[in-house]
Amino acid sequence: MKILRIFALLALVAAAGVPAGMRPAAAQDAPSAETLAAARDLVALISKDTINQMATQMIGQIWPLIERDLRSKQPSITAEQVAGLRKEYERIFIEYLANLMSDAPTLYARHFSADELHQLVAFYRSPIGQKSLHVLPQLTAEMFQMIMPRLQQLEVQINAAFAKVLKERGLQP
Repeated sequence: MKILRIFALLALVAAAGVPAGMRPAAAQDAPSAETLAAARDLVALISKDTINQMATQMIGQIWPLIERDLRSKQPSITAEQVAGLRKEYERIFIEYLANLMSDAPTLYARHFSADELHQLVAFYRSPIGQKSLHVLPQLTAEMFQMIMPRLQQLEVQINAAFAKVLKERGLQP
């Protein structure tokens, strides 16, 4: 399994988590200090629990494949070693996801005004926003579980369709 597919899917599904009624502001060249501060507040509010929940759920999907691969390559591996390796994998996974989020305030500040970011913070502090913070990672995991078995077939279909376009245009696929 390719880890890039996982992160691409994560980004796609995470994008669906933005409230539908919110529209991004015009891109800003240099976000104001107020906008960056509001973006940091938003990321601090949404990222910690969300990252931990998403990581736990995604690892639950990914780990059996990793463990199977480990056991096939290392037949003498013990259950204790596997458990220790899983803990390390979880630590690394969460660390890397958290690092991915380090630039998130700048990205949010580029696409949302300070006022919009304050609205998002208010939303996530509201009861439905709090519910969203808890439900969306589970929803993401369920979508991930639903989509993952189809990704390889989808890739083959997309490549075949594109090869057909290339052929129709007299280019070599």
